[in-house]
Amino acid sequence: MKATIWHNPRCSKSRMALQTLRGKGYEVEIVEYLKHPPTRAKLAQLYADAGISPAQGLRLGGTDAKERGLPDADDDTVLDAMAADPKLIERPLVETETGVRLCRPPELIEEIT
Repeated sequence: MKATIWHNPRCSKSRMALQTLRGKGYEVEIVEYLKHPPTRAKLAQLYADAGISPAQGLRLGGTDAKERGLPDADDDTVLDAMAADPKLIERPLVETETGVRLCRPPELIEEIT
């Protein structure tokens, strides 16, 4: 079984998701998205597959997303902002053969593992 996690090793939720995947025997591709951000197209695909809007995948804490009006912006604006500034991407995003989830809370990983 394979999985990909868009991961920030400093984030406890991201570390928990990674630990869960490994504990379930997944071969995990770890993408440190702050160093290797996903493309705008990949972000759009991940959010579509997760059944959420880009705004729902927007990181508000520790960013200037609210000041920039991004929580109320259209999908294209949010995706453009995330592609330009990956710290705006909420984590962890996890993709398995079963689907994609933004694993906040970490228990959401159970839906795709």
